[in-house]
Formats: sequence, structure tokens, C-alpha cells
Amino acid sequence: MRPKVLLLGRIAHANDSWTALSSLAEILEPHARCRSEFLEECKSDGFNNASVIFRTFESIEITGRFDEEVLEALPSSLKFICHNGAGYDQIDVKACAKRGIKLSNTPGVVNDSTADTAMFLMLGALRRLNVPMKTLRDGEWRGQCQPPLGHDPEGKVLGILGMGGIGKNLSKKASAFGMRVIYHNRRRLGREVAGLAEYVTFEDLLEQSDVVSVNLPLNAETSHTISTHEFGQMKDGVVIVNTARGAIIDEEALVTALDSGKVASVGLDVHENEPKVHERLITNPHVLLLPHMGTWTVETQAAMEEKTISNVRSALERGALRDVVPEHADL
Repeated sequence: MRPKVLLLGRIAHANDSWTALSSLAEILEPHARCRSEFLEECKSDGFNNASVIFRTFESIEITGRFDEEVLEALPSSLKFICHNGAGYDQIDVKACAKRGIKLSNTPGVVNDSTADTAMFLMLGALRRLNVPMKTLRDGEWRGQCQPPLGHDPEGKVLGILGMGGIGKNLSKKASAFGMRVIYHNRRRLGREVAGLAEYVTFEDLLEQSDVVSVNLPLNAETSHTISTHEFGQMKDGVVIVNTARGAIIDEEALVTALDSGKVASVGLDVHENEPKVHERLITNPHVLLLPHMGTWTVETQAAMEEKTISNVRSALERGALRDVVPEHADL
């Protein structure tokens, strides 16, 4: 019997690589259009003998979060989930491990575009460009009053919270703008890896940074890493940038810090309750917003699909994943 692969989402760029998989496996696609229908399709044996899943970030609209309920409904033949994305907070990694299912993601290929997005948001927030951009579009040129003066990045301290691939890429870019970079991580990196960035404690990062960039993965330990207490430790007029996951920052605490002036401006690509955006973030003129576009380039999207497909192929041919997530390395 040929192995089966369940496709959750769609292939938009790496079509040749995906088509080539048909020589190795039968491709299944769900008919369901919501979570309840998907669970029923699973229970009706619609995906029997599927051993590998290719899933996209957007497929959550059909399946809902990959939690214990979904994982228990999927066939016992399932051994691998290949997630097309660097962040995998949509998937319960512990529930996967409990069922003996290994998970892969797409590290590395997202670093450049996500760091570019962070630089865009940081420069825009530092310069407070959201205000004149709006007045111009409203036909008011610079507005009835002069827009607020911004700040140059040169000489400012950038604090990177989470020095993974994206954080290291951002550090190099920020250094080219003349910024001093400090970082906090679960562990101190070697100088050959960290480059010019200086390791500091979490508290020192909060106290010293002119700009705080959030680059942590979201999990139970990192949710609301930055809340009221942490904002209180920061400099007055600090700039906040988040291209990681919205829930790492307590949004209620953030809007309060913005209203008080503790936080001068913000650049956000991610939001705590996506796709819903906090109303006070939308209405605050000092908040630069994007709808989760960090990897939204042709080159990065294609590279992510290729990497995910390579993991599917590896699972079929070798019974192992190329990019297994850290939590499943010893599974």
C-alpha cells in the first residue's frame, strides 16, 4: 500500500516539488470547512492510513488548534506533522509527543524577512511616522499641528528579547544603523554567534533599552512575558516592536503604558487575539500596525514550502524529519 499524506492548506509556490511527491505517496485533502466538520471527517475514517500531515498556518481556520481533541481524532497511522512555519504555537507539542507524533517546522528560512519587518516597524515607530502617514492620506499634508518629532536609530540601545535566528539577523541589521545591541536569551551565546550584541539579564534589558524587540517563541512559559510590572521597569518613552507572537505581550498592559506615555510608540506585526486587533491600538496614532506579514514575500513563502516538503519527503523515505522541533528531538 502506498503511504498517504494529508494536505491541510494549499501549496502556492513549490508546486513542482509537491507534484513530485505523488510518486511517493497518495495525497489526501479534507472536504471539511470548519473544525466540527474536520473532526467528523477524521472520525469517519476519511484519512485512514495517512502517516504524514503537511499543514499551513492558515489551515487553523478549518481544523482549529491542533490540540488533544484533534490529535486523538486523527488516524493511529499518523507519525509526522510537517508545519509550514517557524512558530508552531498552534500545535500542542506535548499532546503530539504523547501520541508518538513528531513535529517539524521551518527554521532559518524566515529569519531575513522577519528581521526586515522588525527593522521597518522599529524605524517607523522611532520616527513616529504613523502620524504624518495618516494626515497625508487624509489630505491634510502634515496635519493642523506639526507632527511629533521622531528619533534617529543611531546611538540608541536595542534590546532583543530572544536571540534565535531572527534575533541574530536583526542584531546585524540594527548594528549597521549604529545601534548598540543587547540581548537576553535562555542562555548566553558565544561571541562568534552573538557578534557585537552584549548578553544582559532580563531586568537589565528592560532598564537599558530604548527599543525592545520581542523575538521569543510563544508557549506556556512565555505568554505575557511583558506586562504591567515589566513596563514599569522600562525607560520613559521606550519603543516596543513585536514580530514574534502577540500573546507574549499583555495587550491591556501595553495600551495602558501607551496612554500614560511610558511607551512612546509601538510597531506590531502580531496581535494577542488575531485576527482581532485591540481597539485602543487601532485608534492610537502612535502605533504602527501590520496584519502578521513578517514572512510575506515571494522568496520566503517559496522557501518555507520547499523546506516543509523536504520534511514530508524525508518522513516518507527515511522515517525521520529533517527539522524536528526542539521539544521532539529525543522523541
